[in-house]
Amino acid sequence: MPQVLEFADVIVTRDGRNIVDHVDWRVSDDQRWVILGPNGAGKTTLLQLAATLLHPTSGLVTILDETMGRTDVFELRPRIGFASSAMARQVPPDETVLNVVLTAAFSVLGRWNENYEPIDESRARRVLAEWRLDGLADRTFGTLSDGEQKRVQIARSVMTDPEMLLLDEPTASLDLGAREELLALLSGYARSPYTPAMVMVTHHVEEIPVGFTHVMLLREGRVVAQGPVAEALTAESLSAAFDTPIVLHSDAGRHSARAAV
Repeated sequence: MPQVLEFADVIVTRDGRNIVDHVDWRVSDDQRWVILGPNGAGKTTLLQLAATLLHPTSGLVTILDETMGRTDVFELRPRIGFASSAMARQVPPDETVLNVVLTAAFSVLGRWNENYEPIDESRARRVLAEWRLDGLADRTFGTLSDGEQKRVQIARSVMTDPEMLLLDEPTASLDLGAREELLALLSGYARSPYTPAMVMVTHHVEEIPVGFTHVMLLREGRVVAQGPVAEALTAESLSAAFDTPIVLHSDAGRHSARAAV
């Protein structure tokens, strides 16, 4: 399968410390990855590299056949879908849900003087329906619940049919019901043969959607384990990543973990 992302001996250094430390990683267009690890492990930094928001200190990052530092990232970014809480904070709270999604066509946050075609609005409404948001199209973003805002962010990120989708902790801060609703939607999306490569960051194995194929575990910027979920997600790899003995349970594609007694 075509490769959409490659890290070759990638290092990111801040204040004299490697927060990403000699990482090698490849993602193909039919793979759905989850990145796990404790706070400060380098998960979000990896995602920022993949989103072209950050350049490596050393090593090569190749995204959609373009090498960082040798390409115009402003031309590359529209090919990448990206959803994060940091981006949500930049959305004007009085913007309608429809416009939050629609403005992805121009890569702007907040509608201004752009001219949209009927096909753009039709596409935005279809995406809203796919993420169970069609009844909220005229609501303002600031009035939505956390779960609804998370789904709007994802709907916006897929509006332009990206070639790679990056999700930074999409289920963080959600209650149980909202989390399970979003995980079900992500599972359905991940299983579609028309879905692009996906990379999702999370802290918890319980938040890995069914249908995700690969996992990377990080600790202090280094890869502890990576590969197919069935091979790389183990009690041993989790224990090494989180520096505590972990018991892992898996059932029907869902996982749970707790400290070993």
